[in-house]
Amino acid sequence: MLRNLRTHLAWKVFLSYVLVVLVGVVVLATATSLSVPAAFDRHMAGMSAMMSGGDMMGNAQPMEMELFTNYTASVTEALSLAAIAALIAAVIASFLISRQVVNPVQRMMILSHRIAEGEYEERLTISGGVRSNQLDELDQLALSFNQMADKLEKTETMRRQLIGDVTHELRTPLAAIKGYLEGLIDGVLPAEPETYQQVHAEIDRLQRLVNDLQELSRVEAGALQLKPTSVSLPNLIATIQGNLGQQFEEKGIQLETNIEPYIPNVLVDRDRVLQVLTNLVGNALQYTPGGGKVSIQAAREKSEIVISISDTGIGIAPDHLRLIFNRFYRTDKSRTRASRGSGIGLTIAQALVKAHHGRIWAESSGEGKGSTFSFTLPIQAD
Repeated sequence: MLRNLRTHLAWKVFLSYVLVVLVGVVVLATATSLSVPAAFDRHMAGMSAMMSGGDMMGNAQPMEMELFTNYTASVTEALSLAAIAALIAAVIASFLISRQVVNPVQRMMILSHRIAEGEYEERLTISGGVRSNQLDELDQLALSFNQMADKLEKTETMRRQLIGDVTHELRTPLAAIKGYLEGLIDGVLPAEPETYQQVHAEIDRLQRLVNDLQELSRVEAGALQLKPTSVSLPNLIATIQGNLGQQFEEKGIQLETNIEPYIPNVLVDRDRVLQVLTNLVGNALQYTPGGGKVSIQAAREKSEIVISISDTGIGIAPDHLRLIFNRFYRTDKSRTRASRGSGIGLTIAQALVKAHHGRIWAESSGEGKGSTFSFTLPIQAD
């Protein structure tokens, strides 16, 4: 697209030069056709005066020279006037045509400086149609500029939101640690193992938050190197059962699996997909009360595998579903804080699934009606 834009713009500039030349030629020809007859008339008047003034035969040579001089002066005057008119017309045409090119570029330069200074809401006006194929080269360039400005504004908004969210998330454990330490210093809290365990738990929470933020930044920046291999889903799900099975038993929650027979292998980074599954199954365990049930399902749909984790837990309100994968978004802040989660586990899971060219989404019939988290993975090519 950029190459075509550059080619079209080059042709436009070339045709502009041609137009200026044509305008000059037309004006020159017109001015010449208007000025030459008048010069010729003056020349003929001079000849008549010379002929009526005396004997032409006796003064033939001086008269010939004078006629030639008058004729040359008349033609030079006519051509000079025509050239001046053509030059003026060419300058005016060049000015008008250059404005069509220079003004949008100057406007773009001014707005780029404003955006560099933090005014991300600035946009260029597009004079053409709505569709990109209806725009000329400069309007296409303005459209690309506006798209770039939109991305910069979105990135800046996300950056500010991230700073605010991180500040909020760090404030709570730091305040707790400070409170415990002040209590120990003042003698309000006893110097017992339980107190130090609380401090250690808050420090662990801070460490998890920092690690998760680092992981998320690497994934979103494309710096995470995936190591795709052929992975058997039944074996991967069996690993999840082995890792979390004891926690399900302790909480009294039933863990079921429903895997389609002869399901093909997937071409993924095993550790990263295991991380996604651990996060989703761990959330289901966390938000499902005792006596409930969590189910892991895997089935083939065309060229991909769909893995779903369903639970009979607290559910998700409909207005929260579209926001559930946002950083630090919490449907119940007090409950999430009590669980000591970092608040970005689902965001990391979404980024990892997208890195595998998959999709992830959440479904729920409402609060108290359980929820289902599903994601897709590519099937290994035969």
